[in-house]
Amino acid sequence: MATPVGIVGFRGYSGVELVSILLKHPHVEPVLLEHRESDDKPGPLGHPGPRRAAMSPAAVHAEGLVAVFLATPAEVSMELTLPLLETGAKVIDLSGAFRLGTVENYKRWYKEDHHHPELLAEAAYGLPEFCRSRIPASRLISNPGCYPTAANLAIKPLIEAGVVQREAGIVCDAKSGVSGAGRKPSIKTSFCEVTENFSAYSVLDHRHVPEVLRTAGLEESEFSFTAQLIPIDRGILETIYFRAKNIGSAEDLLAIYQKAYADEPFVRLYPARHAPDLRCVARTNFCDIGVYYDAKTGRAVVISAIDNLVKGAAGQAVQNMNLALGYPETAGLL
Repeated sequence: MATPVGIVGFRGYSGVELVSILLKHPHVEPVLLEHRESDDKPGPLGHPGPRRAAMSPAAVHAEGLVAVFLATPAEVSMELTLPLLETGAKVIDLSGAFRLGTVENYKRWYKEDHHHPELLAEAAYGLPEFCRSRIPASRLISNPGCYPTAANLAIKPLIEAGVVQREAGIVCDAKSGVSGAGRKPSIKTSFCEVTENFSAYSVLDHRHVPEVLRTAGLEESEFSFTAQLIPIDRGILETIYFRAKNIGSAEDLLAIYQKAYADEPFVRLYPARHAPDLRCVARTNFCDIGVYYDAKTGRAVVISAIDNLVKGAAGQAVQNMNLALGYPETAGLL
């Protein structure tokens, strides 16, 4: 008997990806929870099959939902999370509502007040490669942002190994497909603005920066991040520059990752001096990493690639659900 799990926000790009993954999952059955009551709902992007219910605690009880995904804006996640938790269901939130730990952090980076500081403190950050031990016992899991997922998987092993000249800083040049901005129409993401174009945005104040600082253990002065929009539908590729120390070759850098990710099913490492591209990770839950190093100058480059809708959103959310519900971590994802 399949375990029922709910999805709020199933019309958005991440929500659609969730439905696609869960329909193929061997242990669960998705139930689409309708939150919008207005007449201007965007049409669903396929998936007519799953049953639907109104988003309410009563419906969560009636459907027997053991977990609910929130593929919603942060303000909607804040509104819905506590009522959902009170039903006994676990919540896996794909927004930024519970990622930053304190109301002060949230206010600074999201420019809004947070209404549930107790949930901010409680939420487990859902980057399994580094936070796996907290996830099974948590009732609220905050799915990481897409940019921080690619950045932290590339940077944190290096910081822990002590091979970065931190005083020289780390530069993360990040490029993303347009689906990362969500499905809500805007001038910036319209066809005529995006096609044949390439633009930077949220320079020096991107709200994903604090997730990298918290997880990788960096100071803000040590990390420079720029997000850029490229005219493709999905994918993130981050080129990360730093000065290395106590490293003799690219193979030495690669060995650090091999040790860190030896047992990780969703991190793939390339041979030294080979780089991933977006086609390699499209529609997968993998993060692919390649390394380069110049011994004469100490310059190092790491390239990290993910699909922003899968490992950067829905796939990682399912990975977290698998851990929270006791299923094999790779279920529905390989």
